[in-house]
Amino acid sequence: MKKIVLTGGGTAGHVTPNIALIPTLKEKGYKISYIGTYDGIEKELIEEIGIPYYGISSGKLRRYFDLKNFTDPFRVIKGFFEAKKLMKKLKPDVVFSKGGFVTVPVVLAAASKKIPVIIHESDMSPGLANKIALPKASKICCNFPETKKMFEGRATVTGTPIRSELFSGDPDKAYKMCGFTDKKPCLLVVGGSTGAARINEAIWSSLDCLLKDYNIIHICGKDKENESKKGIKGYVQFEYIGPELPDVFALADLVISRAGANAICELLALRKPNILIPLSKAQSRGDQILNAKSFKKSGYSYVIEEENLTDETLLKAVKYVSENREKYISKMEQSQGGNSIETITGIIESLVK
Repeated sequence: MKKIVLTGGGTAGHVTPNIALIPTLKEKGYKISYIGTYDGIEKELIEEIGIPYYGISSGKLRRYFDLKNFTDPFRVIKGFFEAKKLMKKLKPDVVFSKGGFVTVPVVLAAASKKIPVIIHESDMSPGLANKIALPKASKICCNFPETKKMFEGRATVTGTPIRSELFSGDPDKAYKMCGFTDKKPCLLVVGGSTGAARINEAIWSSLDCLLKDYNIIHICGKDKENESKKGIKGYVQFEYIGPELPDVFALADLVISRAGANAICELLALRKPNILIPLSKAQSRGDQILNAKSFKKSGYSYVIEEENLTDETLLKAVKYVSENREKYISKMEQSQGGNSIETITGIIESLVK
């Protein structure tokens, strides 16, 4: 039987693409194991779906001063030896890494055992963990043509694996859930898993104008709902949307979003005209800005830098994307990504002896 180890952790974004691959890998006859941290979010998500899970020690790799910088390297070294033992035990034919700090010792351990490694880099600019791991990769999957150029010969633009259920949403279910009463187009606002205060404020201050043309679904983030905006006709806010998300996406005609790699790849795969408002450099390493610029250049997205976000720029963007929605959809339909799961599993198969 063919054997594969999946790894990735620290955030849901480093786990859900692995989960999206699992049904196809099972169909192709793979015995699947997962390596993550002892108690990270990945442990709960993977054990829920019945995949054998193995925890290892892991330390965070920081670019800033922290006392843990003196102890975490020892955790990474410990994780490396734990991962080597797991490679000997599990004997995988291939390792697929989605990123996150836990993957560094796993990738290094696999490479030391001459096991082929595939790394998926979501962002245009690799994060620190993947920068360390990428030299050991046999193949690299990426979302952006610019990333492919950095690793010519080893890299393929695959897009991010998207869970199949995301494509099977029912717009009528979302319409009823939200309690809408007319058939205006639907504007979906997503600020990321913790919400985005700047985006929230811009939506609330522009609400009267936006509601003239749209029903609005606003995912605000935990503890960020605005009590004064509840009960407004055509506007509904949620802290978070779980199993109903495919239905909400199916109803949405236009999406306002951050520019995290997984989020924008979902918008691309679903062919949703969108406005991206990336995290500023003051709040991040700038990866969302690069992601957004690439999507803008490809014609998939309209971009507003957070520093330029005002009622006026937001309303102008909504009007422009609404008027040019067919142009955006056409560009997305021409994208290189295609069926990411089929492409990635094809690369996995090519490396299995």
